[in-house]
Amino acid sequence: MIRIVIAEDQQLLRGTLSALLSMEEDIEVVAEADNGHAAWEAIEQYEPDICLLDIEIPLLSGLEVAEKLKKEGRSAKIIIVTTFARPGFLQKAVELNVEGYLLKDEPIELLIDSIRKVMAGERVVSTDLAAALFLKQENPLTERETAVLQLSRSGLSTKEMAKQLFLTEGTVRNYLSMAIQKMGVETRQQATEKAYERGWIT
Repeated sequence: MIRIVIAEDQQLLRGTLSALLSMEEDIEVVAEADNGHAAWEAIEQYEPDICLLDIEIPLLSGLEVAEKLKKEGRSAKIIIVTTFARPGFLQKAVELNVEGYLLKDEPIELLIDSIRKVMAGERVVSTDLAAALFLKQENPLTERETAVLQLSRSGLSTKEMAKQLFLTEGTVRNYLSMAIQKMGVETRQQATEKAYERGWIT
C-alpha cells in the first residue's frame, strides 16, 4: 500500500484528489493538509511513502516542506504539483532532487501512474515543465535585489524593508531601482510580479 499525504490549500481540489486516489486499491491517503505547517505535522505523524505537495500552500511552501524533508533525510518521496510552468520553481525542485514535478491540469490517470513510478524509484516531470526548464532564463538579480523584491511581494514598505535587512532606505531604493531596470519594467510592482512569474521569488 502506498501511503500518501496531500498538501493543497484549495479545499475542493484537495478533496477531489483524495477521493480519486483513495479509489485505487494500492493507494491510501493517510492525511490532508491545507498549509505547510499542517503538512509537516502530518508527515511527522504518519511517515508517508509519498508527499504530494502544492508549491503555493501558505505558511510553508511546498518547496520549503520538500527542502526540510531532504535536509532531515526522511525517506518520503516528493511529488510537487503546480499550476504554472515556472522555470525558477522547477529549477529549485531539481536542485532539491525531488522525485516528481507535475502540472495540476494533468489527467488524474497520469498522477496515479506517476505515484506508482515514483514509488518504484523512477522520476517524473510533466512534458511542459521539462520544456520550461530547457528554455529557462537565468536569474539576473543579485541576492540583495531578490531579497527586496521578496519583501516587496510581502507588502512591506521601503522603510520596513530597510529595517528588516539592516540597510538604509536609500540603499533599499537603489536595489529596487536596479531590479526594475534589470527586469525591463517600470514599477516595483511589475518587477515583483515578473520575478514571481519566473520563479525567482516565492
